[in-house]
Amino acid sequence: MFLLVAIVAEVIATTALARSESFTKTLPTMIVIIGYTAAFWFLSFPMRTMPTGVVYAIWSGLGIVLITAVSWVWFRQSLDFAAIVGLALILAGVVVINVFSKSVSH
Repeated sequence: MFLLVAIVAEVIATTALARSESFTKTLPTMIVIIGYTAAFWFLSFPMRTMPTGVVYAIWSGLGIVLITAVSWVWFRQSLDFAAIVGLALILAGVVVINVFSKSVSH
């Protein structure tokens, strides 16, 4: 649960980062600071019981996919076939880790 909250916080922060215009806009900048702080704080909890590499792989993989989805839906950024295949492979890797790895505690 903490890992999912960390992922969502990171996605929100990264989305705001794209809108902060190099930290010149106050509201997006504040969202970036709060979002990344929350993301790393929540990320610290699963690292107590799961291997760091597994936590980071899940966090970064799902973060990449979700940020891309947000950019595609909200900001109309286009994806070509290679990007879609790459994102599908990232998702497949996260699924393999979660379903088959004995390193992940449920």
